[in-house]
Amino acid sequence: MNSPAPTQVHFRTCNLCEAMCGVRIEVADGRITSIKGDAEDPFSRGHICPKAVALRDLHEDPDRLRHPMKRTASGWERVSWEDAFRDISQRLHDLQKEHGPNAVGAYLGNPNVHNLGAMMFGPMLLRALRSRNRFSATSVDQLPHQLAAHLMFGHQLLVPIPDIDRTRYMLVLGANPLASNGSLMTTPDVRARLRAIQERGGKVVVIDPRRTETATIADQHVFVRPGTDALALFSLLHVVLEGDAHRMGRLAAFVDGLDTVLPLVRDFPPERTAPHTGIAPEVLRGIARDFLAADGAVCYGRVGVSTQPFGSLCQWLINVLNIVTGNLDREGGALFTLPAFDLIGGPRAFGVSPGSHGRWKSRVRGLPESSGELPVAALAEEILTPGEGRIRALITLAGNPVLSTPNGTQLDTALGQLDFMVSVDPYLNETTRHAHYILPPASVLERGHYDLVFHVLAVRNTAKYSPPVFPAGPDSRQDWEILLELQHRLETLRKGRSVRALLQYQALKRMGPERILDLGLRMGPYGSRFHPLKKHGLSLAKLRAAPHGIDLGPMKPSLPGRLRHRSKRIQLAPELLVADVARLRAAFPDDAAPREGELLLIGRRHLRDNNSWMHNVPGLVKGRPRCTLMIHPDDASRIGLTDGVNATIRSRVGEVTVPVAVTADVMPGVVSLPHGYGHQRPGTRQQVASAHAGANINDLTDDRALDAVSGNAAFSGTPVQVRPA
Repeated sequence: MNSPAPTQVHFRTCNLCEAMCGVRIEVADGRITSIKGDAEDPFSRGHICPKAVALRDLHEDPDRLRHPMKRTASGWERVSWEDAFRDISQRLHDLQKEHGPNAVGAYLGNPNVHNLGAMMFGPMLLRALRSRNRFSATSVDQLPHQLAAHLMFGHQLLVPIPDIDRTRYMLVLGANPLASNGSLMTTPDVRARLRAIQERGGKVVVIDPRRTETATIADQHVFVRPGTDALALFSLLHVVLEGDAHRMGRLAAFVDGLDTVLPLVRDFPPERTAPHTGIAPEVLRGIARDFLAADGAVCYGRVGVSTQPFGSLCQWLINVLNIVTGNLDREGGALFTLPAFDLIGGPRAFGVSPGSHGRWKSRVRGLPESSGELPVAALAEEILTPGEGRIRALITLAGNPVLSTPNGTQLDTALGQLDFMVSVDPYLNETTRHAHYILPPASVLERGHYDLVFHVLAVRNTAKYSPPVFPAGPDSRQDWEILLELQHRLETLRKGRSVRALLQYQALKRMGPERILDLGLRMGPYGSRFHPLKKHGLSLAKLRAAPHGIDLGPMKPSLPGRLRHRSKRIQLAPELLVADVARLRAAFPDDAAPREGELLLIGRRHLRDNNSWMHNVPGLVKGRPRCTLMIHPDDASRIGLTDGVNATIRSRVGEVTVPVAVTADVMPGVVSLPHGYGHQRPGTRQQVASAHAGANINDLTDDRALDAVSGNAAFSGTPVQVRPA
């Protein structure tokens, strides 16, 4: 009788969201038999969410592509890697030679930031393209955060992180960390951490147009009309700074611009903004007083305040509130991390650009560049509009912009008109179905993993490396190998063969992400470069020897040294943002009132399926349908809708039909649809997702609605009409 196969245990970081939860994976006979939380992980402490088990499902998914595919007149055909690389590089080169470098665009999706190889080698390919037409999920998500950080602190990744484990008052705007597991605030087991605030006598307050999962457990929830958060923040600052007071403490020694901020906030007393925000003046004044009185308070805003016409103002004002109350760079307030692989203060070769704004503009609408990218809301028009500089070819890296960017129907049409398209992606989805080639990388469990970005955004300093669970197949390619090969071939076609280029290519191929990671760790703040006993400094070998990860301690005050401005001073009143206050005033004049009967559409996410690329996992989409239109009982009664019936929602750009969920969890005048659905388009190969198609909220959101400063998509507050289907 054969004995059972021995069980192998692997410890890994789940990379399906930002939380960096540690998982314990058991494997027997080449198959995963168990995925559980790693109780010894110093960061997540055994916590996982339902998404962790999807690591197995994604690895074993029969719909996942495992070989290069070429679209032909008779359908998709398997091709060799060599044939694919040769044809792709030649066609891209020929298009750029004939029409210029900007004729080829690139789009990077959300999964890239969860991928060590893509993070390290993706920028090299983009540089090789020499195109200004670069786009990413950044401008549908967090661009206002990064722009505010760049302007105020000197680096786009110097995003202040709430010290959730020590704060006594947490004010949350437009964020639902119980669904996102924290976002730009990497926080495993966020429910326990929020409850711990309350257990130590603190308070959690949520301001949001919807009573979210987070609002349900908060001490106080306040409804706010979508798109008016900047007014509410100005009013909070008005109360905090009454009498020109501030409590910056030691920050005052290196803050410039308070004299500019003070007269601005005087124009926004709570009584003046209340008709627009829907928040009673006494409520805002109470929040401001409690914030000031707390021994450690922090204001945190996320997607809901970024994806609106005044997103950059919101993120700026959140920072201002934390600064003028003395809660920036203090325990219990907002702090900056000191990650082991330091993308901000480390050697230039390992760092990320500190940021930029307006160095060039998009061809059609003149939208500004930010940190080397154009707003993705401009992608479709840059393909569809004839003329010199039109995008004729597109490379997509692990993204599905047809579902995740505004006016998805228009982009779907545009992609069908490209001369050439190539997608580095494991799925044939709503976007990649337009590609001429799909290059699928090895699975998530066939590659090593280290979170370069989320350690920069984490609520505690830790470090952890995850080796591959399974070896990649003989015909598989890692993401970084695909990107490096395309880069090398494009540069060879452009410049000709050279010994130097060949040696550089071979060196990078030998190094791979792991050796670059090792160098970055050694050169980082905990590495052997700075350690008096070099053998004790952090390195990849040290992380391999600590499979649960290494705790590097809580965040600590780091200013002014951590600032990246040459002056080492905080810019409290950047000109670009101060100038935008006039637009805010004009949008909400004193004599204007919200339109009677107007409905504003907002999005939402769910813990199980917070991105479109998780909808092909049976365990994450099972249960009651979640793609429903939340609507307040008063609005439902007025329109003639009842729970469970279908409603048709129409906006300027499109129309969808979905079931209704009548609930008082949204404020009157607001309706809500979840993000990531809309899997009904033909020509895809995602059986589970197609069976749970739902409706795409981005067939309603408007590519013309933007935050004018950053160019970020203004998803939140789209005017819509709703009627019985």
